[in-house]
Amino acid sequence: MDGVLVVRKEKGYTSHDVVAKLRGILHMKKIGHTGTLDPDAEGVLPVVLGKATKLAELLTDKEKTYQTVLRLGIETDTEDMTGTVLKELPVTVSEEEVRAAASRFLGRQQQIPPMYSAVKVNGKKLYQLAREGVTVERKPRTVYFREIRILDMALPEVELSVSCSKGTYIRTLCHDIGRYLGCGGCMKELLRTRSGQFTLEESLTLEEIREYAEKGCLEEHIRSIEEVLGDYPAVFCREEADRLLLNGNALKEEDVSGSEKEGWMRMHTSAGRFIGVYQWDPESRSCRPVKMFL
Repeated sequence: MDGVLVVRKEKGYTSHDVVAKLRGILHMKKIGHTGTLDPDAEGVLPVVLGKATKLAELLTDKEKTYQTVLRLGIETDTEDMTGTVLKELPVTVSEEEVRAAASRFLGRQQQIPPMYSAVKVNGKKLYQLAREGVTVERKPRTVYFREIRILDMALPEVELSVSCSKGTYIRTLCHDIGRYLGCGGCMKELLRTRSGQFTLEESLTLEEIREYAEKGCLEEHIRSIEEVLGDYPAVFCREEADRLLLNGNALKEEDVSGSEKEGWMRMHTSAGRFIGVYQWDPESRSCRPVKMFL
């Protein structure tokens, strides 16, 4: 099985737990995930199987969408409701002020990763330091919020839909909005509804995956490598250059048929077999391998 399986991660599991359980269900070792979700978070976790593990880095870079509940009036050490309460303040802001505060975080922002995160400082993960009672200075990261939309508001709680770049902490967004409003805030719930092209609607729980695997029909729910890369134009190697392609070599312009020679492309043999991702090099007028899936 080579492709992407969209898992609906449930509360209580780490992303690594999901991979470990899938190895047992599918009886295969070559499995990876494409973006960590906290144990208390739920939602879309694309998992790469077999040869598709080479896609992990490409898929991790994609935009994510989340539904979250911001709880105003409370600050915690983890920036969510699982942590120790550090401060409680009355919530006297209006709905209009909350809307204005949320819109202020749209676009490019500088975000400081929370102490309870997997970011490494001097070779040690921040959450390990935090558990030892150590707080260290963290460098801000550039993140991007394409959309922050209020779905519902019953103060002190605000339900948001957030579309953002990779590496963004929604917990920190909730904390920062609360700080901006002057009453503090933290994250109460988190559901990832989209990761790149993968959606909550197509995701499967671990139990559903187990059932489909036992029935022998799980492959119907696995997205093929080529399907996942469908945004890139398809090109075909000429028959006389097939041998070069199958050995992972660069191909001259005249060895490749297809009008769209620009950027990344899906490379096929002359017979139509998908081989991998190639990139057009305008200087040498050739196609060079990026990822091979032989």
